[in-house]
Amino acid sequence: MDKLFARRSAKTGLAPGALVHIGEQKMKHVRLNLIEYGRETDFSEREISSPIECFPFKDKPTISWLNVDGVHQVQVIEEIGTNLGIHPLVMEDILNTGQRPKIEDFDEYVYIALKMLYWNQDHAEIESEQVSLILGDTYVLSFQEGDEAGKDVFDTVRVRIQGGKSRIVKRGADYLIYSLMDAIVDNYFVILEHMGEQIIDLEEELVTNPKVDTLQFIHNLKRELVFLRKYVWPLREVVSRLEKRETNLFEESTIIYLRDVYDHTIQVIDTIETFREMISGMLDIYLSSVSNKMNEVMKVLTIIATVFIPLTFIAGIYGMNFAYMPELQWRFGYFVVLFIMALIFFAMIVYFRRRRWL
Repeated sequence: MDKLFARRSAKTGLAPGALVHIGEQKMKHVRLNLIEYGRETDFSEREISSPIECFPFKDKPTISWLNVDGVHQVQVIEEIGTNLGIHPLVMEDILNTGQRPKIEDFDEYVYIALKMLYWNQDHAEIESEQVSLILGDTYVLSFQEGDEAGKDVFDTVRVRIQGGKSRIVKRGADYLIYSLMDAIVDNYFVILEHMGEQIIDLEEELVTNPKVDTLQFIHNLKRELVFLRKYVWPLREVVSRLEKRETNLFEESTIIYLRDVYDHTIQVIDTIETFREMISGMLDIYLSSVSNKMNEVMKVLTIIATVFIPLTFIAGIYGMNFAYMPELQWRFGYFVVLFIMALIFFAMIVYFRRRRWL
């Protein structure tokens, strides 16, 4: 339930813009990483111990990317936002890790909230992390919840910048934020591949031998798809607004690449809807399989009971304690009765086979 509904009770009664961290603390300490690069300048990357050290980058001609891992320390987010002129409501959204994907344009900068998703192979489930992006003229701010395990899909973007020959270092900050969004969306396909493999295995299990745990597995997959759809569906609106150039911070040359992100988002949404339909069909298949299996069991029990009804009738008659009964003193009576009972048994088996009940 924590995935689908964020607990907001800590904000009850507070004024709009009050800074309170809502969500799970995933790191012990906040990490600040600053990357600076430009067309004619060398690449530089360094860890920053205090937000004060990074404020001068706003006035530099180079492209600067400040990544913040860990948003649980309110004073750090407040210090960065205050010195860079970030609206209090934006800082509130950064601290609230239950945000749905959205975009807000403040003329001087653009705020984008996204969901970075990972596949937990051990538990076969999706893990989420909120990512807040802020785009300025020459800088990009990224706020992540962080993870002690060091999982970060932005590592591929860092490697491309370090190489110095990537298109990222030849363009502005708008292309950098496109690259970050593209890395997040591309990772959704990794999630879908894992879920697709699980759905294939589930189909084979449903056809061959559905178990009691199969129903729980179907419900878990259905819940994961609901969770995935919740955070991917609004992303289409975010990318669509950027593609329509509702902000002047994106150059025309970058809009073409945003269209590619939009196409990928549509593909992800279509795949999710296809998986949801398949899971719904699997639930019907499971119920039908269980019902058919129960019918087979009842069929066997019914045949057994039907076969033994006349045999029980004969045994019941000769089990009565009367002194004068036919064949009671006959020497071969017992064997004749057994023969008749066996004959009836095999006759009924042949009849059932001809009717294809067996």
